[in-house]
Amino acid sequence: MKTIAFFNNKGGVGKTSLVYHLAWMYHELGERVVAVDLDPQSNLTTAFLPVDRLEQLWPNHEHPHTILGAIQPLMDHIGDLAQPHVELVDSNLWSALSLVPGDLGLSLFEDRLAEAWNKCLSDSRGEAPDAFRVMSAFHRIMERAAAQAEAELVLVDVGPNLGALNRAALVASDLVVVPLGADVFSLQGLRNLGPTLAQWRRGWKKRLDNEARPAELSVPRGEMHPIGYVILQHAAREGHPVKAYQRWIDKIPKVYRQALLNEEGDAPSPDPHLLATIRHYRSLMPMAQEARKPMFLLKPADGAIGSHAAAVQDCRRDFEALARRIAAGAGIPLTSRAA
Repeated sequence: MKTIAFFNNKGGVGKTSLVYHLAWMYHELGERVVAVDLDPQSNLTTAFLPVDRLEQLWPNHEHPHTILGAIQPLMDHIGDLAQPHVELVDSNLWSALSLVPGDLGLSLFEDRLAEAWNKCLSDSRGEAPDAFRVMSAFHRIMERAAAQAEAELVLVDVGPNLGALNRAALVASDLVVVPLGADVFSLQGLRNLGPTLAQWRRGWKKRLDNEARPAELSVPRGEMHPIGYVILQHAAREGHPVKAYQRWIDKIPKVYRQALLNEEGDAPSPDPHLLATIRHYRSLMPMAQEARKPMFLLKPADGAIGSHAAAVQDCRRDFEALARRIAAGAGIPLTSRAA
């Protein structure tokens, strides 16, 4: 199983839409994939599921079929994880797309995770085991969800902050893809992200050396290895970013190398860490939201005719190329069986 988190502490760059479309693309390419919504805003879940299903998952009180239901015993100090619910979104003869639904109540887990991070260093045989159960909760949910769905690929959506919740989500991830906008705020987010990931990686490695850690407990390695960045929603004219966006795009390679890889000097051109630039398909997104499907699966019946039909094909090429680059960087062999 490979877990890939999509993370930048700058919000509003299209991260959730990226995860949504990549999950569908891997499904289209014949892979069994699980998407895990670890953003308390739960936008990924609302993208995948219709309103009537959301009403069933999010009733007034208990939410047993969301990520919150799986961690509730840990939050209440009454036991370990409950079995996570895995929602089947779509399937065919070769592949399946599944979701661990998000929950606004997930933010309530933040304090428990912050406390557990510190107690993972305790030499107390009472404190440390509970702390490691809490810190490994997301990792074990991903393991169980992947086993239930018979999936080898897990895509993780997280919120745009550097708090305890995201620290636990990133510790549970093997690989990290950084979505970026072509603006000064994404560059600043990138500068914050690199040192933070390095600090979390060192901190988790130190905790894994604690002899009070339960030997039988499945814990993540905490590698969170960056495999590249994606530039999202840039404006294009005649196939090239407009000058206002190009200014920031040109700055990203050097900042990425310095912040994420701790390497000095200019990046080669083309930058090997640039996974893709995905332009803003403004004409397709409202249509896709109305049809409740990814943009590259829009049909004439959905309104994708004329220039829209050509944009659908461009969108499919963009996301398929990106999916293959991420898979190559992650060491995931694709079956290449399109649905």
